Amino acid sequence: QVQLVESGGGLVQAGDSLRLSCAASGRTFTNCAMGWFRQAPGKEREFVAAISRSGAHTYYSPSVKDRFTISRDNAKNTMYLQMNSLKPEDTAVYYCAAQIASIPDYFKANEYNYWGQGTQVTVSS
Repeated sequence: QVQLVESGGGLVQAGDSLRLSCAASGRTFTNCAMGWFRQAPGKEREFVAAISRSGAHTYYSPSVKDRFTISRDNAKNTMYLQMNSLKPEDTAVYYCAAQIASIPDYFKANEYNYWGQGTQVTVSS
């Protein structure tokens, strides 16, 4: 089992920045590929970013590439999402997720085994 807890969401204006954190406990964090997903009202959950077990490889949705940065600190069992130049269309509940597959599929939500409860990000125009 892996328990995930997100934090860092909030209400900001367009152009501002936020940093989300995802604290993990339970199963060894370094065994898990990690990802961030988001879900806006009335929309399906969508991939935002993902990071490999070591942190050496990162993946982004085209909609956030060059604005968001995913990272992880395996010594602290924590993953981060630095979000810059936020736009109103980034408004959503953001979820962190963990995947234990030996060959992860980073982009598909249904491939992730564990999920956090989500944190709300609201960007006003």
